[in-house]
Amino acid sequence: MVHMKWFSRKGSSEQVPDPRTPWPTQPVSDDPVKAAEEFWRQWFALLPTISAALGDRELHRVENDLCEAVARLHPDLHFSVERGQRSIYALVITGQEDPELRPYTDAWTKAAPPDDAIWEYHDSVPPVPDPTEVTVNIGGNPISLKDFRVSFTVAEDDRSVDVLIYHPSLKDLEESAQTALTFLPLDAALGERLAADHLRKVDLAETEPEDSLDLLQFRDKVRELAQRYVGGDH
Repeated sequence: MVHMKWFSRKGSSEQVPDPRTPWPTQPVSDDPVKAAEEFWRQWFALLPTISAALGDRELHRVENDLCEAVARLHPDLHFSVERGQRSIYALVITGQEDPELRPYTDAWTKAAPPDDAIWEYHDSVPPVPDPTEVTVNIGGNPISLKDFRVSFTVAEDDRSVDVLIYHPSLKDLEESAQTALTFLPLDAALGERLAADHLRKVDLAETEPEDSLDLLQFRDKVRELAQRYVGGDH
């Protein structure tokens, strides 16, 4: 069974920068291309240290260095090091669909090296290959995503959906945990970009809707909608 790892995000209160190397408040360059080139120079310089830390399962040893490198690309970007889909590891740097940050993530992606057996690179959070195999821990409570059920209706614009999501254990959780678990399974199933493009309204259902789907079935339906709208999957 897979356990989902929460993202490490630049600016998290859990991260304490090294005072000898303060993070910048502005990108290293106003030119996204130059900022991306600088990031990749830093990445390859750090890569032996990153590999050693991952080998020891102690990524925190290089967390500050990675935070600094991402902040120098742009301080509003978020990042994580995750399990890869095709490679062993994935580096994700995302602007969370902020159009002002898209030039930086576009330049970063264009300058990225080809994916290889060790690393792959993403400019948005990718979907989990099979979210029904994922278990998350909320307040010490293991919640299996395979038990989520989703019902949806297509909105008037014919490109987005309104969603009802149900899980039998959500009613027993605190409100903050309910909110987190309302969106987490949808992000896991769709990935950041597809969710941002096609989810409009999301509500929690108190009982399981009659026409509900599991997360894999729901993903197939949203991908079909995306294909109809743009002529191809996102």
